[in-house]
Amino acid sequence: MKRNALVAQSGGPSPVINSSLQGVIEGCLAYPQSIGAIYAAWHGIEGVLTEELVDMARQPRREIELLATTPAAGAIGTCRYKLTEGQEEDFERIVEVIKAHDVGYFFYIGGNDSMDTAAKVSKLAKERGVDLVVTGVPKTIDNDIGDQAFTLIDHTPGYGSAARYWATLIQNVNEENRGMCVSEPVAVLQAMGRKSGFITAAARLGDPKREMPLQLYMAETPHTLASLHEHVNAELRRSGRCIVVVNEGFDVGGVGERHDGFGHVEYGASRTTAAQEVVNYLNDKGLAVRGQATGQVPGVIQRSVSTAASKVDIAEARAVARHAVRIAREEGTGWMATILRAPDPVYAARYDKVGLEIVANSSRLMPPSWISANGLDVTDDFIRYAAPLIGDGDPEIPREDGLQRFSRFSIRFIEKKCRSYEPVRFRMKGKSREVAS
Repeated sequence: MKRNALVAQSGGPSPVINSSLQGVIEGCLAYPQSIGAIYAAWHGIEGVLTEELVDMARQPRREIELLATTPAAGAIGTCRYKLTEGQEEDFERIVEVIKAHDVGYFFYIGGNDSMDTAAKVSKLAKERGVDLVVTGVPKTIDNDIGDQAFTLIDHTPGYGSAARYWATLIQNVNEENRGMCVSEPVAVLQAMGRKSGFITAAARLGDPKREMPLQLYMAETPHTLASLHEHVNAELRRSGRCIVVVNEGFDVGGVGERHDGFGHVEYGASRTTAAQEVVNYLNDKGLAVRGQATGQVPGVIQRSVSTAASKVDIAEARAVARHAVRIAREEGTGWMATILRAPDPVYAARYDKVGLEIVANSSRLMPPSWISANGLDVTDDFIRYAAPLIGDGDPEIPREDGLQRFSRFSIRFIEKKCRSYEPVRFRMKGKSREVAS
């Protein structure tokens, strides 16, 4: 008997999140005997709660193909709506919508908190006797899902592209710094990553032979503003210039933090940034050479630029999503598709599964063996791990009239079958969707 499929995504996007969406759609189309309509929830779990569903069968095939090189999450939207205890009405509403539209397969693309949501929906369906298969598709540029042994997942879709962005950025920043060092000897950049330093570490991929005066301040190291100032001045005495990359969560004291819908610090929305605090501190305390420190914060650009995406990342994001559909059909509910590394000398990915409840809210940090003794660099082990993920060569970006051509779906919601509903957190905060998400 045919059952319908529903796909949604959650949390911060990535340059390849739409490649995973494409993989889910293609995977479902490969099972015409058992999967009927393919719906997408508009803005993640919020779209499920508000019954705003889009029929993917109505979308032109060309628009689905363009997902591979369309960054961020504009195709079907995302959200930061967290399902927690005390939101029983929301859970019941999800069951109501799923039953009303005969959804038998629910695919959720996202990171740590998203897998937690998927696990809760899977558990709820079992408790209510609802015939629903819930499968997770991993996503996060932070690469912080999983365990320290890298046995749950080797790397997350999105990380390879963010790493390639930083490798390319550092190459270009180095050229700027070389030319301007007589007046601007210190370039400070801020990389994403609240508690893990994987993205900061990726900057070294732009200089694997360590020829640049580059210092990396990862979240896992105990450096402070004072020690950073000391190390920067030491580099200035050696080289006359220095490039500094700090985690967005680098400890600079309170910086007017704001929090997202999952309760995490949203540094891009804070009143100031770690990079600016570092720049201020260096300029106030003084540099060992003439000139001043300047700062740059790429912000969400590092997760929403398709021109710097990794071809390896694009392909793997699509493949792991197609594998998620196979898992759903063959293994049943409660799994997340995962990417592991084949034990071959030459890099190759293989695809497997891991329990949603195991991976939900998991968090890993940079292994100590991948961080140099002085805490300012990564080791060759990290370079060997990460270098294959950024791939070789640029992706082919479709263009029209000289501009990028992104996928554009026709966002027309299917007919609603349930009563109108306001999600619990909208009522709790008394705010609109745009603020709550």
